[in-house]
Amino acid sequence: MDKFRIMVQFLQANQESFMNGICGIMALASAQMYSSFEFTCPCLPDYNYAYGIGILIVPPIWFFLLGYVLNNNISVLTEEWKRPVGKRRKDPAVLRYMFSSMTQRALIAPVVWVAVTLMDGKSFLCAFSATADLSEFLNESYPILSKKELVKFQARIPCEDVFDGHEIISIDAATRYIRCFSQACGWSFLMVITIVAFLIRAIRPCFTQAAFLKTKYWSHYIDTERKLFDETCKEHAKGFAKVCIQQYFESVSGEIVPQSQLPTKKGKGKKDDDDGEKQKSDEEKLLGIRKEEDMNKVLWNWHLCKPALMLTKRPEDMNGHAHLDTLSLSKECNHHTPVKTTAVAYYSKV
Repeated sequence: MDKFRIMVQFLQANQESFMNGICGIMALASAQMYSSFEFTCPCLPDYNYAYGIGILIVPPIWFFLLGYVLNNNISVLTEEWKRPVGKRRKDPAVLRYMFSSMTQRALIAPVVWVAVTLMDGKSFLCAFSATADLSEFLNESYPILSKKELVKFQARIPCEDVFDGHEIISIDAATRYIRCFSQACGWSFLMVITIVAFLIRAIRPCFTQAAFLKTKYWSHYIDTERKLFDETCKEHAKGFAKVCIQQYFESVSGEIVPQSQLPTKKGKGKKDDDDGEKQKSDEEKLLGIRKEEDMNKVLWNWHLCKPALMLTKRPEDMNGHAHLDTLSLSKECNHHTPVKTTAVAYYSKV
């Protein structure tokens, strides 16, 4: 269990490497899926093209959408795009960078599928066997067939078990011809993809590198901020629940057993000090927010108006905590939020 937890923490800390690994696994899965896929061409003039092109196009679209689904940054991008502006403006360049990064990773598996499909040539053979010009492979001594009959014969070329026109057309030669054309398209596709990827990687530094570094930095910041906010909320919820349960049991025990009959604690020492430290740490996790309404207001204000990206030192009180008025924050963030007449203060560690 500890090894699994360590692995999960490592993947969360190295999300970029994790997503690259996911994309690589999807690429291998697409190739393996194609090799284990039972390709069955209908061998009918009206359905060959639809089936062959469907095998070439539909699975890549599915892999492309699956790449977005498995990428956790899609929710970060959506939240950043839809959130109210508040005190922090939205930079379209950062959103474009995040979208382009996700798109590049999501395109890996579809590219592998298309390349493998074209190299194999089965779908290409099924799609274009009926419409390809195969006059060079026809038997000239055989009576001339009508165009409709010839299309029917050519549509059966991918299906050797039902093909009955060996004396009319050489099925081996026609199959090799169409598959060679498919492989040529496959190599051309890989060459185009490689050249485009090379140009993107090589030309991008030629433009404003400072702008690229800025967008890359703030995209990482948005992702990291979201993770830290979730972790802080989780710690606060854990401390809130623990303190609430402790207070509940203390109140119940006080009602059931009179205080005078409660056993006195003996052997006060290191154990009591440890319990006191644990209680203090649980109290510190609350950060001064001890009411349901206060926490709801904090979460609502975080959604409506994230703090400006400008760090300033705040005055601390005797306990070493800084005061923050959630009422004034809600006024600054959004005028549509209901304003209460009583100010609520909570504490946050500096």
